[in-house]
Amino acid sequence: MKTSPGPTMLAPIKSARRTFEIFEHFQLKRSPLSLQDICQAFDYPASSASALLKSLMALGYLEYNKTDRTYMPTMKIADLGSWVQGAILGDGKMMQAMNDLSAQFGETVTLTVQSDLHAQYLYLIQSRLPIWYPIPIGTLRPLTGSGSGLMMLSQQSNADIESIWKRINFHRLDKLRPTLAEVMDKVAQCRRDGYVFTRHLIEKGAGGISMLLHAHRLGRSHAIGVHGPLERLEAQEGKIIGALRCAVELTE
Repeated sequence: MKTSPGPTMLAPIKSARRTFEIFEHFQLKRSPLSLQDICQAFDYPASSASALLKSLMALGYLEYNKTDRTYMPTMKIADLGSWVQGAILGDGKMMQAMNDLSAQFGETVTLTVQSDLHAQYLYLIQSRLPIWYPIPIGTLRPLTGSGSGLMMLSQQSNADIESIWKRINFHRLDKLRPTLAEVMDKVAQCRRDGYVFTRHLIEKGAGGISMLLHAHRLGRSHAIGVHGPLERLEAQEGKIIGALRCAVELTE
């Protein structure tokens, strides 16, 4: 019997994409929005945007003020995901570890999970220092094209890594298209050092130092990382690696 290779990344259907674009826009604006506000923000046709907003209102996720003709999310959308933070961050040790890293270095701190062929940012604390590449929560990176992804590959067998590399290449997920030998060299370094320091991988002049968490949460592998301009990371490389090790120990 053949086993399923797992889900692959497909372009989201229009209605699903628009639904979450609208909720993300509410999060950005943090205020009631009109149909015109939504249409101008995303260049939606007024008829389809109106139908979608009315559907979300009928489902209880939006409320409508007839006086100023604006929509506002209800607490139902907040309640929908209220359990997720506790499930991911657990007893508070992870949050403490991330806050400690943020306080010590001021750089972006990330918690990443393996999501099939990708490393996905589950939670992050944005840098307090000048930075030109903010990372949104939920961002996906191919496992072969991110530091946390390479760390996650490092705990898998060479045969499984080759299978993942083939699938990533088939779907053209990694724009750098590394060879299997290049991936295995990086994985070997991750296994040897227990961390990875990537340079210019996602943005020119940017880097990240990532380390695996020993404890699996909900059966998933996670990595914690510190990201920022290379000149700042390189100046404190040893301290960051030491602090990441302390963070890993704290979350065990």
